[in-house]
Amino acid sequence: MSSPKRAAKTVASKALAKSAAKPRPAALRAVKPAVVAEGSASAVAKELAATLERSIVDDKLDTVSAEALQKLMAAACRVYTARAQAGEQFTPVPRHSVTATDVMITASGLLRSADLAVFELGMWQNWTGR
Repeated sequence: MSSPKRAAKTVASKALAKSAAKPRPAALRAVKPAVVAEGSASAVAKELAATLERSIVDDKLDTVSAEALQKLMAAACRVYTARAQAGEQFTPVPRHSVTATDVMITASGLLRSADLAVFELGMWQNWTGR
Protein backbone atom coordinates (compact mmCIF):
# COMPACT_ATOMS: atom_id res chain seq x y z
CA MET A 1 0.00 0.00 0.00
CA SER A 2 1.32 3.45 -0.88
CA SER A 3 1.64 6.22 1.65
CA PRO A 4 -0.14 9.58 1.09
CA LYS A 5 3.25 11.28 0.74
CA ARG A 6 4.38 8.80 -1.93
CA ALA A 7 1.06 9.19 -3.79
CA ALA A 8 1.41 12.98 -3.67
CA LYS A 9 4.94 12.79 -5.05
CA THR A 10 3.78 10.47 -7.83
CA VAL A 11 0.98 12.83 -8.90
CA ALA A 12 3.25 15.87 -8.84
CA SER A 13 6.15 14.10 -10.54
CA LYS A 14 3.87 12.93 -13.38
CA ALA A 15 2.67 16.50 -13.94
CA LEU A 16 6.23 17.82 -13.87
CA ALA A 17 7.44 15.10 -16.22
CA LYS A 18 4.63 15.95 -18.65
CA SER A 19 5.63 19.62 -18.73
CA ALA A 20 9.37 18.84 -18.82
CA ALA A 21 8.88 16.48 -21.77
CA LYS A 22 8.00 19.36 -24.07
CA PRO A 23 11.17 20.49 -25.85
CA ARG A 24 12.05 24.15 -25.54
CA PRO A 25 12.95 26.11 -28.66
CA ALA A 26 16.69 26.80 -28.82
CA ALA A 27 16.03 30.54 -28.52
CA LEU A 28 14.49 29.98 -25.07
CA ARG A 29 17.16 27.66 -23.68
CA ALA A 30 19.94 30.16 -23.08
CA VAL A 31 18.57 33.64 -22.76
CA LYS A 32 21.00 36.32 -21.67
CA PRO A 33 19.63 39.61 -20.27
CA ALA A 34 20.01 42.37 -22.82
CA VAL A 35 19.34 46.07 -22.84
CA VAL A 36 16.50 46.72 -25.25
CA ALA A 37 16.34 50.06 -27.01
CA GLU A 38 13.13 52.10 -26.88
CA GLY A 39 11.29 52.01 -30.20
CA SER A 40 11.64 48.25 -30.16
CA ALA A 41 9.54 45.40 -28.81
CA SER A 42 9.61 46.96 -25.33
CA ALA A 43 8.02 50.16 -26.60
CA VAL A 44 5.41 48.18 -28.53
CA ALA A 45 4.66 46.07 -25.43
CA LYS A 46 4.24 49.20 -23.28
CA GLU A 47 1.91 50.71 -25.87
CA LEU A 48 -0.15 47.51 -26.04
CA ALA A 49 -0.34 47.41 -22.22
CA ALA A 50 -1.64 50.99 -22.18
CA THR A 51 -4.21 50.14 -24.86
CA LEU A 52 -5.42 47.15 -22.87
CA GLU A 53 -5.65 49.20 -19.67
CA ARG A 54 -7.71 51.84 -21.52
CA SER A 55 -9.99 49.13 -22.90
CA ILE A 56 -10.83 48.07 -19.33
CA VAL A 57 -11.65 51.65 -18.30
CA ASP A 58 -13.71 52.16 -21.47
CA ASP A 59 -15.49 48.80 -20.93
CA LYS A 60 -14.31 47.56 -24.33
CA LEU A 61 -13.03 44.16 -23.24
CA ASP A 62 -13.05 42.79 -26.78
CA THR A 63 -10.33 45.19 -27.96
CA VAL A 64 -8.10 42.12 -28.27
CA SER A 65 -9.64 38.80 -29.29
CA ALA A 66 -9.53 35.82 -26.91
CA GLU A 67 -7.15 34.05 -29.29
CA ALA A 68 -4.79 37.04 -29.44
CA LEU A 69 -4.88 37.39 -25.65
CA GLN A 70 -4.05 33.69 -25.27
CA LYS A 71 -1.07 34.03 -27.61
CA LEU A 72 0.12 37.12 -25.74
CA MET A 73 -0.20 35.42 -22.34
CA ALA A 74 1.59 32.29 -23.60
CA ALA A 75 4.48 34.28 -25.05
CA ALA A 76 4.80 36.42 -21.92
CA CYS A 77 4.76 33.27 -19.77
CA ARG A 78 7.50 31.61 -21.85
CA VAL A 79 9.71 34.72 -21.93
CA TYR A 80 9.34 35.27 -18.18
CA THR A 81 10.25 31.61 -17.56
CA ALA A 82 13.29 31.77 -19.85
CA ARG A 83 14.57 34.93 -18.18
CA ALA A 84 13.99 33.51 -14.69
CA GLN A 85 15.84 30.32 -15.64
CA ALA A 86 18.66 32.47 -17.03
CA GLY A 87 19.06 33.98 -13.57
CA GLU A 88 17.10 37.22 -13.71
CA GLN A 89 15.12 37.98 -10.59
CA PHE A 90 12.03 40.15 -10.97
CA THR A 91 8.34 39.61 -10.41
CA PRO A 92 6.11 39.02 -13.45
CA VAL A 93 4.16 42.21 -12.68
CA PRO A 94 5.21 45.26 -10.64
CA ARG A 95 4.23 45.02 -6.98
CA HIS A 96 0.80 46.44 -6.22
CA SER A 97 -0.01 46.89 -9.93
CA VAL A 98 -2.71 44.22 -9.89
CA THR A 99 -5.20 43.14 -7.24
CA ALA A 100 -5.16 39.86 -5.37
CA THR A 101 -8.28 38.92 -7.33
CA ASP A 102 -6.47 39.60 -10.62
CA VAL A 103 -3.63 37.32 -9.53
CA MET A 104 -5.91 34.54 -8.27
CA ILE A 105 -8.08 34.46 -11.39
CA THR A 106 -5.05 34.54 -13.71
CA ALA A 107 -3.11 31.94 -11.69
CA SER A 108 -6.16 29.66 -11.65
CA GLY A 109 -6.54 30.03 -15.41
CA LEU A 110 -2.86 29.33 -16.01
CA LEU A 111 -2.97 26.22 -13.84
CA ARG A 112 -6.14 25.01 -15.59
CA SER A 113 -4.57 25.56 -19.03
CA ALA A 114 -1.66 23.30 -18.06
CA ASP A 115 -3.90 20.69 -16.38
CA LEU A 116 -2.30 21.39 -13.01
CA ALA A 117 -3.80 21.72 -9.54
CA VAL A 118 -2.77 24.06 -6.74
CA PHE A 119 -1.49 20.98 -4.89
CA GLU A 120 0.98 20.26 -7.70
CA LEU A 121 2.15 23.87 -7.64
CA GLY A 122 2.75 23.58 -3.91
CA MET A 123 4.72 20.37 -4.36
CA TRP A 124 6.82 21.90 -7.14
CA GLN A 125 7.52 24.99 -5.02
CA ASN A 126 8.53 22.77 -2.12
CA TRP A 127 10.90 20.70 -4.28
CA THR A 128 12.50 23.60 -6.15
CA GLY A 129 12.47 26.29 -3.48
CA ARG A 130 10.82 28.75 -5.89
